[in-house]
Amino acid sequence: MILGLVLGNNFGNNPVTWRMPHIDPGSFTNINATIEQARTAERGGMQFIFLPDRLFMVGNMAMSPPMFNMDPIITLSAVAHATKRIGLIGTASTSFTEPYILARQLKALDVISHGRAGWNAVPSYEAEAFANFGKVLPHRDKKYDRLHEVIQIVQALWGSWGYEAGKPDKAGMFANPTYIQPVNLQGKYVGSRGPLPVPPSEQGQPVIMMPASSDYGLQAAGMFANLVVGMPSHIEQNRDIRQAVRDAAIQAGRTSEEIKYMVFANYTGFTHKQVADYLQERFEAGAADGFVMNFEDFHKDIADFVDNVIPILRERGLFPHENEAKTLRQHLGLPPQYGLDPRIATNIINEKF
Repeated sequence: MILGLVLGNNFGNNPVTWRMPHIDPGSFTNINATIEQARTAERGGMQFIFLPDRLFMVGNMAMSPPMFNMDPIITLSAVAHATKRIGLIGTASTSFTEPYILARQLKALDVISHGRAGWNAVPSYEAEAFANFGKVLPHRDKKYDRLHEVIQIVQALWGSWGYEAGKPDKAGMFANPTYIQPVNLQGKYVGSRGPLPVPPSEQGQPVIMMPASSDYGLQAAGMFANLVVGMPSHIEQNRDIRQAVRDAAIQAGRTSEEIKYMVFANYTGFTHKQVADYLQERFEAGAADGFVMNFEDFHKDIADFVDNVIPILRERGLFPHENEAKTLRQHLGLPPQYGLDPRIATNIINEKF
């Protein structure tokens, strides 16, 4: 069973948590609070933390803090230095940022964290977000056309500094330039010459996560995603979604084991045993490969889950007692990948430079 958790705003998923007596209302921008939450999850052996994002103000400022306030990639760069094993997945929209910047920032996070980075790759869908970039909301298929181009160019740039370039040799070359080459890719929406001046991390390149969707989103997930995250639903429906995701990967030329389906799970209103029962039932029914936990109070609930629910899962043989994984790919049981996946056939990107 894979276990991750959602973080953000440093309070919790309940909009009134900031009013609780044990909460410092100024902690929503305190990176030390985020680090403490990540360390608690890491202490429990959880495989990753996940920072969602929206590129506009979300929330009623008079009643609650912004739902998404700090940039995920910058935040995770700080968390990386204060943790050792836990995976770090941040959201970055494919709708606005150019692929070269995305590739550079995400691979830098991967190198800084020694191979623990992941990218939640999403197209923005809110008019408010597009307004913040001086743009008008495009048709849905146009957003996914751009997403396809962005992800392909980002992955190509990640692989543009090849393993064969070697390590710095004081008696010879710093790196073999033959294996650090431009990608020369141009699509309808975005392009990049490259190469990227960042070598491979311990896991090669970041893991890609995408939300569960239908039509355009499912096709994209089948081609590019290592993790797909869906909303809680009936066991049968989640099982069907998981199978659809796995089928989409096969249709794209990959194998079903290369894509993991996760479901959000709310941690509220149940005993520790009931939470463990809930996760076990869905996991053993094939409705999910794991769960992304939502906590109402980050200051108390994460530790409560780690200290009281994870031991039950371990006793039942559902969660490892010792987690020796050092990279996010190892945490998730994913095969290596570096650069574009040669099995993914597409005609979106054409050489131009």
